[in-house]
Amino acid sequence: MAKNPSFTCTACGAHSTKWSGRCDSCGQWNSIIEERPLSSGPASKSLGTRRGASVTLSDLGTQESPPPRSESGLNELDRVLGGGLVPASAILVGGDPGIGKSTLLLQATAAFARKGMKTIYVSGEEASAQIRMRAARLNLMDAPVQIAAETNLRDILTTLEAERPGLVIIDSIQTMWADNVESAPGSVSQVRAAAHELTSFAKRMGISVILVGHVTKDGQIAGPRVVEHMVDTVLYFEGERGHQFRILRAVKNRFGPADEIGVFEMTGSGLAEVTNPSALFLSERGDPSPGSAVFAGIEGTRPLLVEFQALVAPSSLSQPRRTVVGWDGGRLSMILAVLEARCGIPFAGLDVYLNVAGGMKISEPAADLAVAAALLSAREDTSLPTDTVIFGEISLSGALRAASQGENRLKEAQKLGFTSAIIPSGGKSVDIPGLSLNRFGDLTGFVGDMFGAG
Repeated sequence: MAKNPSFTCTACGAHSTKWSGRCDSCGQWNSIIEERPLSSGPASKSLGTRRGASVTLSDLGTQESPPPRSESGLNELDRVLGGGLVPASAILVGGDPGIGKSTLLLQATAAFARKGMKTIYVSGEEASAQIRMRAARLNLMDAPVQIAAETNLRDILTTLEAERPGLVIIDSIQTMWADNVESAPGSVSQVRAAAHELTSFAKRMGISVILVGHVTKDGQIAGPRVVEHMVDTVLYFEGERGHQFRILRAVKNRFGPADEIGVFEMTGSGLAEVTNPSALFLSERGDPSPGSAVFAGIEGTRPLLVEFQALVAPSSLSQPRRTVVGWDGGRLSMILAVLEARCGIPFAGLDVYLNVAGGMKISEPAADLAVAAALLSAREDTSLPTDTVIFGEISLSGALRAASQGENRLKEAQKLGFTSAIIPSGGKSVDIPGLSLNRFGDLTGFVGDMFGAG
């Protein structure tokens, strides 16, 4: 059923459901106009017999130049975006409350503005005075950024169409209100409609739009998942409140690699870039201690070294604890089962705690061998060599599988002063000067050589 038309007086803003020559509120003549929806669909429910226009087709071999990019000067942000900001792109940024989303985007907006790009920051959650206070704290008052506090989507789009900026920040999409949708702001219908209008506007006008999205208690962006399908790039801003590190992670990027990360450090004057994350995550390592193992991982295209910390202690419970921070709890259970079934090392009656130092979250299977080494080191109360990195995937049969980009992992370890690496025997043969490689074909051989068991 078609929605009834809405009419508005251009003089006083009064609304009515029918047109008349004179406004009943202010008395002006010929000031009432029909408010059309922000976007219009097909005129009827069926296409009928009317023929459409021909669509331009091209083959896969057609050569096209890569899209132009604008760099902000924040290298970590540009890395996650795939090399810079692409015109007419829509980007969705999600993260926990208070993690620093608004701080990051205000710094990014100021960086683009200082490069000569016209930028507008629209906040639906804060007043303009609050944005200026944050800018003063971050020493950004000299940046030519235009700000506004508004939630009416129609007014925002009208302003953007007149101003034609290069970049717009919408903070946040859950506060936007589209007057052609009969529901409260933040509802599924409103979020879907607002995201659609802003994304379509970005493509039509050639304006880059960055949307801030709230997250649920499960860490997913609140609202319909279709919003993540609409936009070109989805970024998550992660971090633990107890740590100063913040991770900007790309989970979707049509203009660059997914799973790329940028590392920032929260300071009193805002977010500072971390150019060498591996050294930062390993900076707090002290003397050799049982339960510590260094994993050489890959996040996107970036090699990254992090420390796994394990603690194994006797349990008085009928079902011992299995606590994991920064890794997959189900994969920990699998590693414990393989150690018991294939190597004869039981963990029954023992509490197991596993932590990734620095608040980092690891998801790749190549961390299996480092986790197993940390668990065995804690159980046997034996310290691993401090100059050794470990990586490799463990199969259910106990065999060790090679990890991808092994050479990049080893080069990162050698750059940070590590002299030894424990890796699976399969995979591409590499030779890194100054780095000795200890290869193992299965978990039993690794356990027997390192801990005298198996």
